[in-house]
Amino acid sequence: MEAVAYLFILGRILLGVYFIMSGFNHFTNLGMLSGYAQSKSVPMAKEAVLLTGLMMFLGGLGILFGVYVELSILLLSVFLIVTTFIMHQYWKVTDQMARMGEMVNFHKNLGLLGAILMLLAIPLPWALSLM
Repeated sequence: MEAVAYLFILGRILLGVYFIMSGFNHFTNLGMLSGYAQSKSVPMAKEAVLLTGLMMFLGGLGILFGVYVELSILLLSVFLIVTTFIMHQYWKVTDQMARMGEMVNFHKNLGLLGAILMLLAIPLPWALSLM
């Protein structure tokens, strides 16, 4: 296997585990994250946190193991687009520290969205995929 394939696998591990852990965090910190979502006027905040946690967890597993890649990218893309523009509206925040935090999360999510969309350019099946 070429060196570039090892780098791709390392990238898959890092990106997949990031989303798996973020999804797991939604389950383990449900109360706190539901309160945060509620403060952003998200309807059915608890259910929304559970749903987005599941989307990240399953999407991350798909990236990590190279299974159901298109579905995984769809789940993560929908999550990132909706979350970025609903939860991280930094332009509406007046407190400078809170504004900076929201701006960082807004731009981080855009970068993650770009990264997962680039995965669509990699022919399937991926190296060391379970499918």
